[in-house]
Amino acid sequence: MFIGIDIGGTNIRAGLIDQGILSVVKQELLSDKKSLQQTINQIFAIIASLISPDVKGIGIGVPSVVDIENGIVFDVVNIPSWKRVELKKILEAEFHIPVTINNDVNCFALGEHRYGLAKDFSSIVALSMGTGLGAGIIINNLLYSGNNCGAGEIGSLPYLDKNFEFYSSSIFFESNHSTTALNVHSAAVRGEKYALDIWHEYGFHLGNVLKAIVYAYDPEAIVLGGSISKAYPFFEDSMKKNLADFQFPETIKRLKVLRSQTDNIALLGAAALAQKV
Repeated sequence: MFIGIDIGGTNIRAGLIDQGILSVVKQELLSDKKSLQQTINQIFAIIASLISPDVKGIGIGVPSVVDIENGIVFDVVNIPSWKRVELKKILEAEFHIPVTINNDVNCFALGEHRYGLAKDFSSIVALSMGTGLGAGIIINNLLYSGNNCGAGEIGSLPYLDKNFEFYSSSIFFESNHSTTALNVHSAAVRGEKYALDIWHEYGFHLGNVLKAIVYAYDPEAIVLGGSISKAYPFFEDSMKKNLADFQFPETIKRLKVLRSQTDNIALLGAAALAQKV
């Protein structure tokens, strides 16, 4: 039995996982992100509510660069008090069981590969589209984190006058259309033309992101996740049309583009970190 934890900029989620089955999930708002000790105490409390002698390890996903070997996290997104936190050392001293830490999107990728839609593929890229744009990479059935746990920062690649994240995350809706992805999704469900046009534009930009991923990694599958992926039916066509001029047509024919279907898949991936599977 293992505990998987997903620390976000707003929430902390934790789950108890036994043989790949998520049996208990808890979610809380981070109560005081300006206080390192308060956030650590909150993590202590949520782990304590799940811990038992049967728990063999804890896996944690964090939206930051991570020193994986030593379990140190740096400059955590949207948690200003987390500049350099020796999280592994802190938690192991408290609970006396092994703790493994990695980037949150890497946990998403690992979860999809071990337990989700991508379990039949050996090489995948899992793309998370929400507040930001990030990717986790599996190559030959192994998670590839890079030298500084920075592999997959697709959103930071230059694109047009900004970067991919500006045009393919929630920033696109806020900066280009003065609205939110949620509002545009709701309007598209109602069939409002302006919203459908915005999703068409979004799909075009996302198609260019997928091209960059395929040129760089040539994966068997790309799994789309994050809050924006829920609007997939509205941007799927324009995204795929933009793939039509890819330099190697056979590559695109063989590529599988999938939308994540499993809730809390990142918790399963975090637990997989702890299991070393």
